[in-house]
Amino acid sequence: MSRFRNGVSAIHARVSRSMWREIWPGRSADEVPIHHVTNGVHAVSWLAVPMTELYRRYLGEDWLQQMCDPHTWAAVDRIDDVEFWEQQQILKAHLVEYVRRCVHGQEQLRGASPSSADRGAKRDLDPSVLTIGFARRFAIYKRADLLLQDLDRLDRLVNHTQRPIQIIYAGKAHPADGRGKELVKKIFQVTRDRRFAGRIVFIENHDINVSRHLAQGVDVWLNTPLRPMEACGTSGQKTVLNGGLNFSTLDGWWAEAYDGTNGFAIGCGGEHSDPKRQDEFDVKALYDVLENEILPLFYNRDEHGVPRGWVARQKNAIRTLARSFCADRMMMDYTLRCYLPAAGGWTASHLSAPC
Repeated sequence: MSRFRNGVSAIHARVSRSMWREIWPGRSADEVPIHHVTNGVHAVSWLAVPMTELYRRYLGEDWLQQMCDPHTWAAVDRIDDVEFWEQQQILKAHLVEYVRRCVHGQEQLRGASPSSADRGAKRDLDPSVLTIGFARRFAIYKRADLLLQDLDRLDRLVNHTQRPIQIIYAGKAHPADGRGKELVKKIFQVTRDRRFAGRIVFIENHDINVSRHLAQGVDVWLNTPLRPMEACGTSGQKTVLNGGLNFSTLDGWWAEAYDGTNGFAIGCGGEHSDPKRQDEFDVKALYDVLENEILPLFYNRDEHGVPRGWVARQKNAIRTLARSFCADRMMMDYTLRCYLPAAGGWTASHLSAPC
C-alpha cells in the first residue's frame, strides 16, 4: 500500500521485483514498480581524524558540505603521494597496536598470564605487511571462510618471504544461527594453527569501535557474499575515504561501484545454480586476483618506498566512490525520488477528493 518501494542496491531491486511480482499480476518482473536507492554511509562516523585534516587542506575547508560534488573529489589528485602513503602507514600502525591490545585482553580472559599474553600480542601482525580486513555479521551467505578453503595455498601467501599477507577477522553470528557460530569457530581454529600464528587474528566482541578501527587501518577490505544474496553491504563503503581498497564479489553496492581501477573484483558477476560450484569459481578467482594483481601492486615500491600504482588506485577509489556512496547522496535520492513524489501524490489525491 506504499507509494514508493525500493531496494538498497540495483541487484537488490532486481531480486525484489522477482520475489514480489505476484502482487502485480500481468506484469513482467522488469515492470514491477520496485526501484532502488543504493545505501551510503555517514562519512564523519567512519573517517579517521588525520584523514579529515588531509582532506581539509587539499579539498577545501567546506569539503564535507560539498560531498556530492564531483569537483570536490577531483582535488584528490593534488594530494602528494608520499604524504598520502605515510598517512596510510600511520593509520595501519594504529590498527596494529589496537589489535595487539585486543588480543592481549582476549588471551588473559582465557587464562594466560599477563606476561605470556603480552609476549604473544607483540608478535601479532606487522605494519609493513599487506593487511586484509573482514568484519561483519557471520551469516552463511557472506562466506567468511572463503579465503580459508585452501589452507596450503593460504600458508604460502601468509608466510611468503617477500610479499606476505595478514588477515584480521571480526564479527558475530546471531545467537540462533548455529551455522554462523560454526563459522566463527572455524576461523578461530585457523588462528590457532601454527602456520598462521600472529598473521591471522580474530577480534572478539565485534562492535562499532572494532569496525571503525578496521575501516580506518586496513589496506584491503574483503567482502565475499554469494551473489545475489547481499542487499547492499555497506561495510566496504566505510573504508573508501580512509584509503582502503575493496576486494569483493560483484554483489550489492560493489556491482555498481567497481570500474576496474578503483578496487578489485572476485569473479565476473556470475550466478551459478549450484552454490558449491559458485564457491569453487570464487575461491579460484579470489586467490588468482590476490596473487597476480593485489600483491604485485602493493609491494612494487619506488626509491622512496612508495607503491605509486597502489596509491593511484586508492585515489581512484576515493575520487569515484566517495561522492556516490555517502549518506548525503542517499538522502538526496530518497528525498527527490521517493519522499517528495510520494508527498505530492498524497496531496494531489486529497485535494481532488470531494468534500
